[in-house]
Amino acid sequence: MSDVDAGSGRRGDNPFHPAVIGLIAVVGILAFVGMLVLGAYAPDLRSGRNGGSHALSNGATGFSALVRLAEATGRRPEIVRDLSRLDDEEALVVATPERGADDLSDLLRRHEGKPILLVMPKWQTVGDPGHAGWIKTIGLRPPSDPERLLAPQHPLTVERHREAGKPLRTVPAEAPAEMRFTAPGALQTMSGKGLTPIVTDADGRIVIGQIDHGRTYVLADPDLIDNRAMADLHQAGAALALLDYLNATDARTILFDVTMNGLGRSKSPLKLAFDPPFLATTLALAAAILLAGLHGLFRFGAPRRPPRALAFGKAALVDNAAALVRKARRQAALGTRYAELVRQRAATAFGVPARLQGAAVDAYLDGLGGRPFSELAAAAADARDRDHLLGAAQALHDWQEEKLR
Repeated sequence: MSDVDAGSGRRGDNPFHPAVIGLIAVVGILAFVGMLVLGAYAPDLRSGRNGGSHALSNGATGFSALVRLAEATGRRPEIVRDLSRLDDEEALVVATPERGADDLSDLLRRHEGKPILLVMPKWQTVGDPGHAGWIKTIGLRPPSDPERLLAPQHPLTVERHREAGKPLRTVPAEAPAEMRFTAPGALQTMSGKGLTPIVTDADGRIVIGQIDHGRTYVLADPDLIDNRAMADLHQAGAALALLDYLNATDARTILFDVTMNGLGRSKSPLKLAFDPPFLATTLALAAAILLAGLHGLFRFGAPRRPPRALAFGKAALVDNAAALVRKARRQAALGTRYAELVRQRAATAFGVPARLQGAAVDAYLDGLGGRPFSELAAAAADARDRDHLLGAAQALHDWQEEKLR
């Protein structure tokens, strides 16, 4: 390899600037972390605008307008995606199951003795393929579907009547004056044992009832408070008055449950890493990984270039000769030659007479004192492996250095 080749390769050793590599690494790490977070919380971040009958839906049968109206009037509504939120909460819970067969047991158990408004399902709907989040009503659900809402503990009978525009009657004398609803086109009513009327039609059929004089209430017709109803100022005012009446516990909020509509928070092991108390462990682990990465980057300094494959000049000759000797397994044969080299240097350095040759030179050097040179030379000549050769050569070198002091 020439000097020109070595010099031209230096620029190619690091084609990217360290800052660019660091930026790519940071972007990749952030993207990976973002993917993990979104993967864990994506189900919880759904907007709910799927046309369903729940508090997040903008469809005709949804209840998002009531939520927004309650927010605008200072009632502080809250969307409940986790039923554990109800354990220590005294506020009214509005639940809007989309099928009568939906399981309400967990909700009723967690909020037992506290106000709950259950809104019966009424309409059969299909999605509008031309508009995302819109729905089309294709008819009424069979009465047997909403009748299953509280069955078998509280069996109810559901009926429909044509009473469009007729005023409904509010039974409790203590109810707010604004709680005066108007009947929709096909009014859905209910009847059953242990059902106390709160709002009825002119014939006394129950539209809103109280179960066993407790804190659980049932709204038979969702059209009184859904998005279509909130377009009417009179119905909107009556809906807010109803929420206030049922929430008469000095509560500071109104809770709208969406867990039974498939919009609750999902449970996954990945979410545990980002929720307390495991969040602290995740952050500590991330910090440890970051510090380990920084330590690995800066601990060893600049990268070390590999040595040349072929050395320059005399060094190349020495390296090549040593490689040949090593490959031929002739290292031990170098002992005699090394002893002869030391003998010649010593003869020159110590003024050995030129007339002396061979053993006479060794005898002269032995007379200089210390360990006899002849023994050291014989040990080097007798070496049969690499270790013995190195020991004998070192002894000759030390003898020469000692005599030259």
